[in-house]
Amino acid sequence: MPLVIKGLNKHFENSEKATLNEIDLEIENGEFVCIVGASGCGKSTLLNLVAGLEKPTGGKILLDGKEVNGPGADRTVMFQEHGLFPWLNVIENVKFGMKLAGVPEEEQEKKAMYYLEMVHLQDYRDYPIHQISGGMRQRTALARALTMDSKVLLMDEPFSALDKQTSNRLREELQRIWMETKKTILFITHSVEEAVYLGDRVVALSPDTGRIASIINIGIPRPRHVYSPEFVELRHQIMEQVRGEAV
Repeated sequence: MPLVIKGLNKHFENSEKATLNEIDLEIENGEFVCIVGASGCGKSTLLNLVAGLEKPTGGKILLDGKEVNGPGADRTVMFQEHGLFPWLNVIENVKFGMKLAGVPEEEQEKKAMYYLEMVHLQDYRDYPIHQISGGMRQRTALARALTMDSKVLLMDEPFSALDKQTSNRLREELQRIWMETKKTILFITHSVEEAVYLGDRVVALSPDTGRIASIINIGIPRPRHVYSPEFVELRHQIMEQVRGEAV
């Protein structure tokens, strides 16, 4: 069991109530879990706690049996903003984390090209960042995250700032990449459609109580299609759940 969250609480000093309250969640190796909920329900806070960027008020987060007490190489975070360095080109950005980790140059090149091909950017390896589109920048950031080969990939609404057509295309790419790599992913999203499209399970958080409202298993075979009857029915069911919690 790579990731175990036990009785997790988070109470910010300037808030009257807990943002997260007694969160219990276990994520299997190779599982894709999506977190959904209304604004302010604690989705990003949960991801930041797992990343080690914030400290819990109570409870524990365990990764392979070891307690998470801060950031670590066993977890890679991909945020809404791509976080690329404008003074580096595409492949230099992809290599950046490996370079900091002391990976030999030959291996950096090999892994960077492997993942650039996976996200279909091999022909743009030498392009400056300002010359590629927003979607291509997010694909570059995804390639960089994958090169770190961490145990868990944490993704905080990585496609929400993109236009609908681009975000849909990147969802398809991410689904294909996950099917190839079986990477353990914790994915934060405000889009129920995105969660049903990508997740093995969808976890709905309640903004009122700071607790998990429900966990839904997504049994739809992959690759998934948003207009299939089972997809539409399940999306509607979860949307009603999230809407009810928000009200």
